[in-house]
Amino acid sequence: MYDHVIWPHQFHPKISAIYGLNDIDVEAPAQTVWKLLVDAENWHRHFTPENQVRILGGERELALGTKLTRVTAGYPMSLEVTECVPGKRLAWATTVDGDDTGSTAYHGWVITPTAQGCHVLTEETQQGPFFLEMVGRKNPGLLYRYHQEWVEALARAAEEGNRAQA
Repeated sequence: MYDHVIWPHQFHPKISAIYGLNDIDVEAPAQTVWKLLVDAENWHRHFTPENQVRILGGERELALGTKLTRVTAGYPMSLEVTECVPGKRLAWATTVDGDDTGSTAYHGWVITPTAQGCHVLTEETQQGPFFLEMVGRKNPGLLYRYHQEWVEALARAAEEGNRAQA
């Protein structure tokens, strides 16, 4: 059994309109995956859709309280890291820039060491009219597909990095 995201009450899947879970086993150490996750401005190196990420405040890596912006599926978003346990847990809350409906999302990553490397789990919830329209109605299944591509790309990058260091 693997750990899951620790949900702030307002983002819990039981009360969220949209929820997705994706996970993968990675043949690389948890620390290798962690380094890729906290290097947000370089996510595009292994997952090209994440090519418009900018950490605000001069930080080089994500940490608790870090604020960043990104463009996802053509929509600019603002994020704040709300959980950061190095090598194990990373989560952020998201708002859509320019959206006046109050729509929000919460995205978490959980890394668990295994005998072969680690297990990576990511979960996200989305609430509000923007996400219901853009993800729920116009693009059903988008959240799952996007994150599945992301975990697979993350695994490949970690495994390639691990082999290169061997």
